[in-house]
Amino acid sequence: MYIDGALTNGEAVKDIINPATETHVATVATAGFKDAGRALQSAKVAFPSWSKTSITERQTWMRQLRDEVVANEVLLRTCIHHEMGKPWDQTFEDYDRLKVSLEFYAEEIVRFHDVGLVDRAGTHTHRMVYEPAGVALAFLAWNFPLLNLAFKIGPAMAAGCPIIIRPSEATPISAYAVGMLCEKIGLPKGVVQILCTSSYAVADALTASTIPAVVTLIGSTNTGKHLMRTGATSIKRYSMELGGNAPVLVFKDADLDLAADIVTGVKFSNAGQICVSPNRVFVAVDVLDAFTEKVVERAEAAKVGFDKNSDIQTGPVIDGRAWTRLKGLIDDAVEDGAKLLAGGGRPEGMDSGHFLAPTVLADVTETMDVYQQETFGPIVSIVPFSCEKRLLEMANDCEVGGLTAYIFTRDLARAEHYAAGLRYGEIQINGVKYDIDLPHGGIGQSGIGHDCSSLALHDYLVQKRITRALDHSQFGRVST
Repeated sequence: MYIDGALTNGEAVKDIINPATETHVATVATAGFKDAGRALQSAKVAFPSWSKTSITERQTWMRQLRDEVVANEVLLRTCIHHEMGKPWDQTFEDYDRLKVSLEFYAEEIVRFHDVGLVDRAGTHTHRMVYEPAGVALAFLAWNFPLLNLAFKIGPAMAAGCPIIIRPSEATPISAYAVGMLCEKIGLPKGVVQILCTSSYAVADALTASTIPAVVTLIGSTNTGKHLMRTGATSIKRYSMELGGNAPVLVFKDADLDLAADIVTGVKFSNAGQICVSPNRVFVAVDVLDAFTEKVVERAEAAKVGFDKNSDIQTGPVIDGRAWTRLKGLIDDAVEDGAKLLAGGGRPEGMDSGHFLAPTVLADVTETMDVYQQETFGPIVSIVPFSCEKRLLEMANDCEVGGLTAYIFTRDLARAEHYAAGLRYGEIQINGVKYDIDLPHGGIGQSGIGHDCSSLALHDYLVQKRITRALDHSQFGRVST
C-alpha cells in the first residue's frame, strides 16, 4: 500500500487471481482499521499545506507523476493485463487516460478564476473564489483499474485536495503500481494514498469518518446508496458514477452496419464490463432481421481469449461469480421465450478461465431479468419494436438509472426528438465518443456530479463569496 508518503505492508494480504488463467499473479497488502486510520490522519494533516500550494507547484508534481506514468507504460499495462485478463490492446485506454488526466487537469485548473458579482446598489464589490473542498475519498470499480483512478486523481490533485484511493480488491495491482510511482517522485505525504481492503467494515470506517469532505465512487447504484448512508456522520459532498441500463434505439432508416459495429464493439470489448455498454437494443421490426444478422455475424467473429500477441476482442469476465450470474440471465431469458442466436456459454475449446462467448439474445421482453438488470457482460439483448410512441416510455423505464443512451437514425429531427425525451446523462447519436475533456455523468439513480471535463473540478472545489465595502463608512455596518 502507499500510505503517508511511503510503501507499506498492511494488517493482512490478499492473493490476486488472473480470471483468464485462474492462476495466482500477485499477493498484495490489504488495510485494516489501523491502516485506514493512518491514511485518514495523514490526509487530514496534508490538507492545510497542500491546499495552499500554488497552482504552479501542483502542476509540477502532476507532471512529474505523468512523466513516471509514461516511463512505466509497459509495467502499468502489464498489471492490468494480468489482474483482470484484459486484452493487451485494451489496456492502453487505461494507461492513456491516467496520462491524459494528469496533463488535462494540470492545465484546466488554471482556467478557474475568481468571478466578479454586480452590486445593485454600487456600495460594495463582490467576488466568488474557488477553494479546495477538503480531503477526498475515492472508491473505484474493477472494470477499468487505471482509467477509474485517473478520473479521480487528476481533478483532486489539481484542486488541492488530498485523496485516499481505495481500488477494488479484485484489481489493486495497477493502482499499487501508481503508489510506487508517487513514492518514487517523493510526492508530499498524504497528498495521494492508495490502499485496498477486503473488509467491508474497514471501507465503512473510511466513509463514516468525519475527515473526508468529498466521497467519490465509480460503482453500482446500491453501493452509492450504501456510501451515502454510511457517510451521513457529517456533511459531505458526493460525486458518483453509478450503474446504467443503456438503451439503443435502432430506427428503420439507421445505418445498420454502423449500429452493429458500435453495439458489438462496446458490448464485447472488455467483456461487456463497461458502465456505458449497450444493454437493451430496441430495433424497428422493419430492419430487425437484417440488423440481427449483422450482430450475430460480429458475435461469432469476435476472438475470445488471453494472448498478448493476438488481436483479442473479448477477454474473461472478472470472476466465477460473475460468469455464473451472466449464465443465469441467459438461461432464464431463453426459458422465458428469448431466442439464443450466438454464444450462451463457454467458447468452444476453452475449458478454463472465466470466459463467456459473445452472446446474442433475440425476442427479449420487458419481463426478463436480462432486460431489467445491467448485465455487465458480453450479452446483446435485442428487443423488437413497432410502435414509436411507446419507445421512449420503454427506454426510460429503468430502475437502475440513466447513464448513457444510443440513437441510430438518419433523420436529424427524429434524433433530436428522442435525445430530448431520453432521461440519460449522455446521448450518443450515430456514433460514440468519450474523452477526458467531455463531461461524463448520469441522471437519477445513475449518479451525481461528473467525471472528466472541467465539471469534475467542481466536485473538489467549494466557492466562497468575498464582499468589500467601497466606502469606509460602510465598514462595521451590515447590509442585508
